[in-house]
Amino acid sequence: MDEHLRFVARLLEGERMSDVCREFGISRKTGYKIYQRYRREGAYGLCDRSRRPVRYANQLPEPVERMIVAAKREKPHWGARKIRELLVRRLAGDVRIPAQSTVHAVLDRHGLVKRGRRRRSRAQGTPLSAGTAPNDLWGVDFKGEFKLADRRYCYPLTVSDHASRFVLACEALESVKEAGVFPAFERLFAERGLPAAIRSDNGVPFASPNGLYNLSRLSVWWLRLGIAVERIKPGRPQQNGRHERLHLTLKKEAIHPACANILQQQARFETFLEEFNTERPHEALDMKTPAEVYTPSKRPYRGLTEIEYPFHDRDVLVTACGRICLHRKKINISTVLAGQRLGIREVDEGIWLVSFMHYDLGYIDLEQKTLQTIDNPFGTRLSPMS
Repeated sequence: MDEHLRFVARLLEGERMSDVCREFGISRKTGYKIYQRYRREGAYGLCDRSRRPVRYANQLPEPVERMIVAAKREKPHWGARKIRELLVRRLAGDVRIPAQSTVHAVLDRHGLVKRGRRRRSRAQGTPLSAGTAPNDLWGVDFKGEFKLADRRYCYPLTVSDHASRFVLACEALESVKEAGVFPAFERLFAERGLPAAIRSDNGVPFASPNGLYNLSRLSVWWLRLGIAVERIKPGRPQQNGRHERLHLTLKKEAIHPACANILQQQARFETFLEEFNTERPHEALDMKTPAEVYTPSKRPYRGLTEIEYPFHDRDVLVTACGRICLHRKKINISTVLAGQRLGIREVDEGIWLVSFMHYDLGYIDLEQKTLQTIDNPFGTRLSPMS
């Protein structure tokens, strides 16, 4: 870019194009192209431009995105493939041309993609729920690790009901890995039923920083069970304040001093739960105990049901390595969705909409063999019903 700026500066000072081009070692055709880019786009037009297709809609230069939107409005019946070809002709290789799926994602973001009839609309991010009745909302978190007397670490997994303050579980686990968390929730769901929503922070195993839309296998499982998933904003633990206050009480009464081993620590947690739920009056409950307010959920846990996609062309299974196969091409989706069935529907020539349950995950461009994600369909709250 610095060379281009110096080139244009010499022209603006009145030097002849042929003389400046000769000194910079470029043809006059290239020189005029650089100068015209400067006049059309300013200093931005002098940036180095790769011919590799841009594959992510949020990385597109604003002028190119405006051109895509303008072209669609000019040719409302054209799809992404024709719009991209129009860009190729108009820009004549002067800028990076976005991939077909990126063009489609831009059109979708601007409301220029006509969607087929859907049973439910795409989920949108919603504020955190109030959780005014038992089982409307459960809070979940790990109360940090601490070392036991046998020098092993304990990771307390805590689950509480938001409305009644009832502590549903306090499990002394040896790690925060999903392998120990899944059985704990299976036992809890079998005993207490299913909540309407679960609120957590953005840490593992409740979320995954490398997963698609930060989903984890655990949160995907919750969604499959019909449980909405709420996540607090990073750095805002007060959004799960009732659960955080539980941790302060737990730390004072059941953690310090630590027990000899994990079994003894679990026994102490059980004693704490019994006292907290059945003996301790709570001011916010008009001095009732949590056990006097809480009632088990009326939604029993019966395992997973099959996902159906009546408004899609077909469904595909995500492999163990996080891929799907479409027209003999392998497309990476996400390992957190391994074993799940996704719905796919062709919305343009070579462009397929990919959905999980009632969420649109993005578009597959068969030519590029990539999933072009769209604006996060989950937002703050991940809900199985939109």
